[in-house]
Amino acid sequence: MRKLLSILMWSGIAVFTRAFALVSLAAQRGTLAVGAARVDITPPADAALPMSGYEGRKQGFESIHDHIYVRAIVLRDGTHDAAILAWELIGMPNQVWRDLSQRISTQLGIPANNLILAAEHVHSAPSVAGAYVKGSPATIAYTAKLEDYAFEAVREAQENLRPARFGYGTGRAYININRREQFPNGGWWLGYNPDGPSDKTVWVLKFESLSGKPIALFINYSVHGVVMGPQNLEVSGDLPGATSRYVEQYYKGKLKIRDDAGWEMRLKTEDRGQVVALWTSGPAGDQNPIVEDSGEDFTMVNALGRILGEESVRVANRITSTTSNVTIRSAREQVLTCPGRRQVSGPHGPAPSGEQKFGGAKPAHIRLSLLMLNDLALTGVSGEVLTPIFWRLEKESPFNNTIMITHANGMSGYIPADAQYGQVSYEVAVTGFAPGCAENGIVNGLVHMMRLH
Repeated sequence: MRKLLSILMWSGIAVFTRAFALVSLAAQRGTLAVGAARVDITPPADAALPMSGYEGRKQGFESIHDHIYVRAIVLRDGTHDAAILAWELIGMPNQVWRDLSQRISTQLGIPANNLILAAEHVHSAPSVAGAYVKGSPATIAYTAKLEDYAFEAVREAQENLRPARFGYGTGRAYININRREQFPNGGWWLGYNPDGPSDKTVWVLKFESLSGKPIALFINYSVHGVVMGPQNLEVSGDLPGATSRYVEQYYKGKLKIRDDAGWEMRLKTEDRGQVVALWTSGPAGDQNPIVEDSGEDFTMVNALGRILGEESVRVANRITSTTSNVTIRSAREQVLTCPGRRQVSGPHGPAPSGEQKFGGAKPAHIRLSLLMLNDLALTGVSGEVLTPIFWRLEKESPFNNTIMITHANGMSGYIPADAQYGQVSYEVAVTGFAPGCAENGIVNGLVHMMRLH
């Protein structure tokens, strides 16, 4: 059997460690209940914690610009619970996901298959042990606290469950750009490519009480949280955090925006309150913000966060078709195993130079997840998926409404589409996956999981 698996893997064929199985959480639609919570995960101002997200940046943060958070939304369809969680950090390390999902399952009764625990891939936050770095004693201690904070967010959200209804819709925001640029010497590297594939879709799920009072918004958009760049040494939620902060301030009644027709949108007094705006990253492996601040100030963080936040609120206000009759379904998590690859020589700098050489490496893994709310498919992928893979999934999905949450339930690194390996950009240079496996495995795997419904 081991020999057969080895042959399949090194032939570029994906191997799934578990047979696909549907987990139906309710035989029929029940009355939806929703709870949400937000917990502050900002370290003490004097904590000796290094920043994450950029190779070579080893120094600790110097100050705190804005607080960072973990947010959770818990859903119940009358029979079972499911939860979506996102934190404003670089990643959700595999061991952290295993420990946290087991703890939530054991103590709160939410099965691991019903969890999507995601990172927002923020590069202006402290490092997490197991996310690209082993971690110093201080980082390991902070990571343990993070697990406690995340568990607390899910626990509070579950305690806050109340009868609810939900609806969803989409908008567009032009604050991301394909970053795989071809340079004059013919090489591809990090830059700006306005002609490259880029998904501008803003997905919004609105959860509200039966009387119409907002409870939470789920927001999904494809962009790296890197507005501030490697020069920044201030803790911040960067663009994802600024988006959530803007939306939450709006629902407190402290901000006003205009609708599509230019009319000012005002909240009724009875609709104001603490709304949780949970942001998740879509297929952003090849997407950067349209502008960076170079670490000088946070002007562009706030500007881009406001643009995305305003569009999220506009979409939410356009959602008039909501339902409280919901069936939550999931599929057992699948671990896709592919042949590995490593870069033997070549550039790591800001522009391509020299010859790229690659060699074999140990097999690499991707965790696939699925939650469904009626006919809405929330797919989770543990890596940094590049746009063409999602577009193919969207085209082949048996459901009209398919969302991809990346950096979910573990960490797998960059996942390029097969056709992109011929253009050796940064993402292709550092991926741990050999071509010919991951794209087909993700698309076929998730489609098969969805077809079980």
